[in-house]
Amino acid sequence: MIDVQKIMKNIKKLAEETSMTVAEMEGTILMASINNQTTNTMNITQMAEDLCYLIQSNMDDRAFQIQRMLADELD
Repeated sequence: MIDVQKIMKNIKKLAEETSMTVAEMEGTILMASINNQTTNTMNITQMAEDLCYLIQSNMDDRAFQIQRMLADELD
């Protein structure tokens, strides 16, 4: 049970670090390209949303797998 909690904590930490990195990337790219700011903003926003969705769905899948494993152990 402790291993499962540790895995979930690590997944959450990774998601938070990824989110911070994406935010830093957004700021850097926007500062570097003022001429195409509107286009870049839309592209970066979409990439950030896609990445967040991917991370969240991956975490949800892993959590579901862990719940199934725990349920199997309890049976």
